[in-house]
Amino acid sequence: MRRFAAIALFASIAVTARAAGAAPVDPTFARARQSVARGVGYLERTQEKDGSWGHYPATTALALSALLRSGRSEAHDRVVASGLTFIIRAARPDGGIYAAGNPATALPNYNTSLCIMALSQTHNPAYRPVIARAQKFLEKVQFDEGEGIKPTNALYGGIGYGDDPGDETHPDLSNLQTALEALHESGTPASAPVFKKALIFLQRVQNRRESNDQAWAKTASNDGGFIYDSQGGSKTAGGKATSYGAMTYAGLKSYLYAGVTPADPRARAAWDWIRGHYSVTEHPGMGSASLYYYYHTMAKTLDVYGQKIVRDKAGKSHDWAHDLAARFAATQQPDGSWYNTNARYWENQPGLVTSYTLIALSYCLKR
Repeated sequence: MRRFAAIALFASIAVTARAAGAAPVDPTFARARQSVARGVGYLERTQEKDGSWGHYPATTALALSALLRSGRSEAHDRVVASGLTFIIRAARPDGGIYAAGNPATALPNYNTSLCIMALSQTHNPAYRPVIARAQKFLEKVQFDEGEGIKPTNALYGGIGYGDDPGDETHPDLSNLQTALEALHESGTPASAPVFKKALIFLQRVQNRRESNDQAWAKTASNDGGFIYDSQGGSKTAGGKATSYGAMTYAGLKSYLYAGVTPADPRARAAWDWIRGHYSVTEHPGMGSASLYYYYHTMAKTLDVYGQKIVRDKAGKSHDWAHDLAARFAATQQPDGSWYNTNARYWENQPGLVTSYTLIALSYCLKR
């Protein structure tokens, strides 16, 4: 009965809108807005007493970005204000914003990038000095001449997690794309050296022989997609580096932030890969792993790219915002949260995944 009542309600809203001369209300987007309200309620109920989500700057920053993009504001919202206070307390003398202590969880570059985005979204000039120091922190940790690394080195131009010691000090596309987005959103121009250097690394993680000078690319599929790192990544099939969804969207978005136009052959190759692997039911190349990170990156990239319809290689047109909105409405939990049954990359944590989803929905509902 509830289902029929909901259908009747949406039909009534559509009739009223038409009578008033407005465009009909799409039931999928109406449901998505209800999902946003329930998701925001979940985040409000699960905030810690110290203002954080999970006592962790990155998760807190994602939750704050979700709340701010849903229309909440620092000036009129205690939840947002206390979350921002937690982030500011995490600012370090080196300019980074992260929890000091265990290197395995500090992840300075990742945390700093997400915190820059949350602070920038407030448009509060009081945070400008903290943001400026954090921008310089990200520029300094980029692998370049400052570390004695030359442009011919495979690591050049990349950014990693920043924990030390450990293998994860090496740069990767996931951390680089988050850092570039943070710099872009906080006002760093595409002409800045950090973006110019990043372009060198981006070419080396794209599965495209014409612009990738790394040995792994010579025997790879040359499909235009992206992988995780410039040394061939951990995703292999038959000994060959394999492109996958989140990284291809991340690579295309990063190209655009760095001033590459959609008409550029490198961007066109990435777009062709996306057209050939369009999906809102699984993460192409990864299945259920990091599924919501994929959705989050997909929505941001397609918004930046400015394409409302993805026409796949079979000729079928996909309204990506509509498709994602329907998917999110169908997968929301009774308590208003979202989470992934595949626990890889922390996606069994509802606070993290709910934040990813609400941010993605904000792009779906922009129209």
